[in-house]
Amino acid sequence: MRDLVKARPILPALFAALLALVVAGCGSSSSGSGDGGTDPASVAPGKSLLYVEATIRPEGEAKANIEALAKDVGIDDLGGLIASEIEKSAAEEDEEIDFEKDVEPWLGEKGAIFSPNYKEGDFEDGAFVIQVTDSGAAEEFVDEHAKSGDGPAEDGSYEGIDFKVEEDGTTVGVFDDLLVSAETEALFKRMVDAANGESLADEDAFTEAVSHVPGGSAADFYVDIGGTIRASGSEFDQETQAFFDSAGIELRESTAVGSLIPGSDQIEIDFSTNLSGDNPPSGDGSELLGSLPGDSLAAFASAEFGKRFNEAIDQIDDKGIPGEVPPHQLKKSLKQSGIDLESIAGSIGDVGVFVEGTSERNLGGALVLTTDDSKQATNTVSNIGLLLRSTGVPGITAIKGEASGFSIRTPELGSQPLVVAAAGSRIAIAYGRSAATTALHEGGETLSDSPAYKEAVSALGGTPIAGFVDGPAALKLVSAVVAPDEAGFSEAKKYLTKIDYAALGSEASDGLATAKLIVGIGK
Repeated sequence: MRDLVKARPILPALFAALLALVVAGCGSSSSGSGDGGTDPASVAPGKSLLYVEATIRPEGEAKANIEALAKDVGIDDLGGLIASEIEKSAAEEDEEIDFEKDVEPWLGEKGAIFSPNYKEGDFEDGAFVIQVTDSGAAEEFVDEHAKSGDGPAEDGSYEGIDFKVEEDGTTVGVFDDLLVSAETEALFKRMVDAANGESLADEDAFTEAVSHVPGGSAADFYVDIGGTIRASGSEFDQETQAFFDSAGIELRESTAVGSLIPGSDQIEIDFSTNLSGDNPPSGDGSELLGSLPGDSLAAFASAEFGKRFNEAIDQIDDKGIPGEVPPHQLKKSLKQSGIDLESIAGSIGDVGVFVEGTSERNLGGALVLTTDDSKQATNTVSNIGLLLRSTGVPGITAIKGEASGFSIRTPELGSQPLVVAAAGSRIAIAYGRSAATTALHEGGETLSDSPAYKEAVSALGGTPIAGFVDGPAALKLVSAVVAPDEAGFSEAKKYLTKIDYAALGSEASDGLATAKLIVGIGK
């Protein structure tokens, strides 16, 4: 859809309004119609690969929440800002638009962007759709502003629907109480056909995916992952396919849907996908997450990692590695070398990872694995050491004391070593000895003691927390790493300072994996 965004718009207000709704999920501060209208998905051709829909003119609680969020980040009049940006966009195209007079009278509740094609890393042949409350007024707007640099756009008609064609091929028309702007005339005609026949709204995969959209959503997106892969012409080799199969990932029939839900002091993004097939990863790793160091700027955890690792090893062993290892020989050959993969996987429980530090100089972190007891932890580290030595990894040094294990020091790792050690019921694979010590020491201040973490857990409700980012701490690190003269970051920083935390929750059931991301916004 890159060409559609870059092309000179036939209707600057249309493009600016859709850009605003995609980024912000909101529109004019004056009251909208609230009458709904024709479903924009009903004019998207069936099998469309990408579809994004948003509420342009929110009302009630949604409107109040969006305006409260805007004020929290320093925008007192969001509706006025968007109207101003629309008029500014028009002026840059040598057109004059008064949003209140020219656009608002016919602007409906919802709008959408979609693309039916994907090629060479980009969604192609995109289109914009906006619900209209007054088709006559919308048609007058199209007639008035459908101009190219060399003069008026060309007139056209298809199946009784009149439209305008820009010099660059952009085609605009109004039908079924929708204002439609397609990148090509051919796509516009496909949209007319879709309205009279098989549209995206009629596709089972689409309707099933969007049935999981929660209430209160201001913007939603749908991606046909399998269709996009097929359209790209990608073919996986046997090794890659074996990896996906071992992880239970069914790419070619998968879809995903996400939703943006504004709150008065937070932004929630819900995501669901059937990507993981009939047995998506489940479990609750929040206990391990809450026990990670309290000064972590970011931390994540996942339950039953050992079980999933063992299942993956079993599937790879059954199928083998084409050209490398025959079927049913991987575990056998490694065991003969003293490496028992089943023993390693069987001793591992949950997995977590954390990052700490305020600059590149003191940046550190660790991956933490839990085991049933200290003996298993020590044995697992020993087996990992055997595995690394068997692959010829240089620079390994034994570690003894309260924690047992080894460190690896190479130029590629920088100034700090990679430490693999066990103590108690934990195993740490850490960057730097300090991070390893923190990861293995079960005591002191943890994330569960942090007020921001507690707020994040509360915001997720019944969804188990799987990830946490401390907003101020993360911003401090990024500020230390990004060049001071980076203009884009300087502009964004005034809004990023308002982020208190980001919380990620996940769960799975009935072949569907779901995730919830909540960004807490401070006053």
